[in-house]
Formats: sequence, C-alpha cells, structure tokens
Amino acid sequence: MRTAMLALAAIASVASATMVHNDDLLRTVRAKATTWTAEHSPHFFNWTLTEAARLMGSRQDAQAKAVYAALPVRSYADSRISLPATFDERDKWPKCTIMQEIRDQASCGSCWAFGTVEAFNDRRCASTNGEGAEANTMMSAQDVTSCCSGFTCFGCQGCNGGMPPTAWQFLTTKGVVTGGDYNTNGTCRTYEIPPCEHHVKGPRPDCKEGGATPACTSQCDTGYSVPYAKDKHMAKSVYSLNSVADIQQDIYQYGAVTAAFSVYEDFLSYKSGVYKHVTGSMLGGHAISIIGWGTESGTDYWLVRNSWNTDWGANGYFKIARGVDECGIEDEVVAGDV
Repeated sequence: MRTAMLALAAIASVASATMVHNDDLLRTVRAKATTWTAEHSPHFFNWTLTEAARLMGSRQDAQAKAVYAALPVRSYADSRISLPATFDERDKWPKCTIMQEIRDQASCGSCWAFGTVEAFNDRRCASTNGEGAEANTMMSAQDVTSCCSGFTCFGCQGCNGGMPPTAWQFLTTKGVVTGGDYNTNGTCRTYEIPPCEHHVKGPRPDCKEGGATPACTSQCDTGYSVPYAKDKHMAKSVYSLNSVADIQQDIYQYGAVTAAFSVYEDFLSYKSGVYKHVTGSMLGGHAISIIGWGTESGTDYWLVRNSWNTDWGANGYFKIARGVDECGIEDEVVAGDV
C-alpha cells in the first residue's frame, strides 16, 4: 500500500509541475515564429522544466564574465581571407568523421565540458586533415566534467555547471584523455551518465535526480591498455573571439568554436529553421559548439551542434540567427590552438 501511495504521489508531483511539452507554448511559437518550426521534442518527453533547466550548465554570473574578459583576444583584422557564404566544417574536412558525432550529456549540466571537448576534438582532427590513427578518436567529456573542478578549475562544479573558458584553460594545463559515449569501450574514460527516462517506462534506465558528478580519477577504464597520464592530449592556447567576422575566420581555418547562450522555454521545442527567441522563461546558460554558418530564406544563421542526442532538434543540430547576438550566442565565444 505504501509503495502504491508513493507512486501516486510521484505521478501527482509530475502532473502538477510545468512540463516541457506545453501545448499553449507550442501554439504561441507556431503563431509567432517566422523563421523556425517547433514540435514537442521526443527527447524531452515527460520532462519538467526544472529537469530541463539542469542541463543548462554554462554559468552566466559576474565571475564567469570576468573569466571570459580576461582571455587574450584573437583578431583577424589584419589577416582576413575570403569566406564562402555558406560553410560547414564537415564538408571541408570529410575525413574527420568525429565532426559528425552527436553526443548526449544525459541528465547532467555538463554542457560546458561537452562544448569544449567537442570543439577541441574537431580542431585536433582538422589540424591533420583527418590523417593519422588518432585523428578521429573521441576525447573524454567525462574527464573534463569530473576533474576540471576545485582549485584546478575554480568555479566549475561538474554536473552543477561550469565555464567553457576555464575548461579550455584546463586543456592547456592538464589536458584530456580519450573517452567515448556511455557504454562504449576502447578509450580511457567513457561517459558515465546514461541517457535516461523521466517518470516513464522505456528502454533506458530511470533518471537519477540531484546532479551527482562522477568522481575524478587518474585511472583509465578497465581493459584500456594506455596509462591515464600517457593518454592526455593538450591544447596549446585558449582565446576569445569578439566579432562575427573573427568567429567565422577562426571556424573556417581551424574548426569548431565553443560558445554559450541563454536558453528559453521555446528553444526546447526547436525542430528546424533559424531559431529566434519568441516566448517563455529563461532556463539558464547552455554551451555548444558552432561548426558553420549560412543564410536561409534571407536570415543569416550559425550552424550549431548540441549535446542532447539525435532525438532533439534537427538530428541533434540547430541553426540560430547570426549577426544579431541572438540570446547572447556571440557574447562568449572561446577556442584554442591545438
């Protein structure tokens, strides 16, 4: 009886919460959005807004802004090259299959680590044009999430949020080991947090609430032969990019950059087109990697890779308005030499 009562209480709690799948919000978006289309994303089926907000782990407070402002600025004002109207790094570096990977941060606010590691991964591959045994080896978002914390990365707290500039700095001082997605092998430290189900029965395990971060370790996964210390891969530098033109120049020459923006409720329902905020409350800051740009039906956009798996958005990607600092997407762009 007690178990049944607890189950009913849990169902009632979910029912009373504000859900991501909100028919009224969807109707508003469909009535007002002129550059993008919306749907109830299967990725957020039965998620509450509180749960979704936990994914937004890119800090936006004064300390985070100060860390970004302290970075050296990379400018191409004196060395600009002609750029195409449309660009996608996957087309320029076709041997870099790593650039086609869409990852899943699961129910952890580790976007700040994913956005950093994914851009670093792309740049490593681009630097060799996809040649070499390790060019397409995935780097470990788990290593950065768990170990870029405390005195090593002041202000970063694993699944409870962090800062892309600090994560990039971590790559220059400590480096990152190899590491694939959850339940994979052949790398040093795979992602430990599984994709999960929210309040429903399904093929994935139930989500664990609370934002617990797996502990930092200096040991590779069982069965991986390379010692942890010898598996580290380093970035050479970290810098900011402060203009649309400089962001484009940097992506075109070296590959993806890391950026962060403010996520509102309506963004969770993005399906296609060029996103512009229409309605809904702000949920938090989210870090991603920008991989290209273009123009669609007269609207300039950034092409962006997310870390919410392929069942969200346009198979894991989205486009967002370019040149107007939509939701702050051009405010805090970070990259590094590899």
